[in-house]
Amino acid sequence: MRVVFCALTAVALMGCAGERGLRDLRSSTGGPDEFSVVPSAPLEIPETLALPTPTPGGSNRTDINPNANAVVALGGSPARAFAGGIPASDSALVARASRYGTQADIRPVLAAEDEAFRQRGRILNVFNVLGRDRYYQTYASQALNAYGELDRFRAAGVATPSAPPR
Repeated sequence: MRVVFCALTAVALMGCAGERGLRDLRSSTGGPDEFSVVPSAPLEIPETLALPTPTPGGSNRTDINPNANAVVALGGSPARAFAGGIPASDSALVARASRYGTQADIRPVLAAEDEAFRQRGRILNVFNVLGRDRYYQTYASQALNAYGELDRFRAAGVATPSAPPR
């Protein structure tokens, strides 16, 4: 009887282990959100305290060039930030990637398709009494079989790097 009780307790405790990892970005500490902290320029008092005329789509005193600031914050070069389109070094890559055309509204289309896919996956979650994370189970049909692709490329004669054992 003790063995059965210990086994059931062990199984119940293993079911409590969460593997949400980086997919769950919510903070459980109640502290500040490090992703919402944005460095700002030092405060300054303007020459006149009268409000300027709004310029929709234009610059303002607090953030003169927000796009360039975003490029710099992400590690880009301020000199090349939006300096006339695609750099010459990337033109061949962009041409190859867009050889079949591009779709301007691809992000909203993919977001809507993914939402519909996740809605269908939520049907399985009705039977999820333990609250387990179903991320991998939901997207398993869309996962790439890395070793299958490696075998396919090798069979086609493509030079491939070594891979870790299965």
